[in-house]
Amino acid sequence: MNNVANNPDAQPLVLLDIDGPVATITLNRPEKRNALSMAVIHRLEECFATLPESVRVVILAGAGEHFSAGLDLSTLSESTSFEGIQQSMAWYDAFARIQFGRVPVIAVLHGAVVGGGLELASSLHIRVAEESTYFGLPEGQRGIFLGGGGSVRVTKLIGFSRVTEMMLTGHVVDATEGHAIGLAHYVTPAGEGMKKARELAERIASNAPLSNFAILNALPLIAEQPMSHGLMTEALMASVTQGAPEAKERINAFLQKRAGKVAPA
Repeated sequence: MNNVANNPDAQPLVLLDIDGPVATITLNRPEKRNALSMAVIHRLEECFATLPESVRVVILAGAGEHFSAGLDLSTLSESTSFEGIQQSMAWYDAFARIQFGRVPVIAVLHGAVVGGGLELASSLHIRVAEESTYFGLPEGQRGIFLGGGGSVRVTKLIGFSRVTEMMLTGHVVDATEGHAIGLAHYVTPAGEGMKKARELAERIASNAPLSNFAILNALPLIAEQPMSHGLMTEALMASVTQGAPEAKERINAFLQKRAGKVAPA
């Protein structure tokens, strides 16, 4: 997946590699700290829209020293207010396809996860941060506002008060603090993020696809619903998943002691 059709000498903006049930998608603008232009956003959306059915989980990473330093600010200099709204809508569509898609997505974070880069990371399902990772929301210092869904997604992760403080002060959050407040699920030593992500990906890929789909798409709905609505949604999803042939086989395997019990790692 690349942008070389019109310019054979251009480097692909986004790389896609498929290894069995695991796809690795890599932001490929290291010279720009993987800044997110509209072209990158469109390529990302295209990657996720055209994943083969054989893919059960995606790892998303950034080439070079950073995951993503955020919005490519050069794209703002000539845009009108209406164009800005359209650009935000395009980000929303792309990130919704990722967050509410068919397959779970694991982020491998390192270096800058800033602004739009954090907005992208917050749309992913599991975030593995190497020790070099730092998170920031510098929009207040740039004279702008979040425009890629971060005011919703990042706020849901860490609360509006923390987002307010980060935006007002430019507070940069390191990997350890990010893990403590919910921006990252795991922290690894430098260079170990992909190894951890692969380990998690293989575990997730072994799940029933319908269960994974229900987790990605039903849990966010339930979180937004009143309790009575959420419980009905849960009951419906439980009925749908447990009625699937693969679920019946897995449950029978457990009952017949052909599947392992839950135990600490």
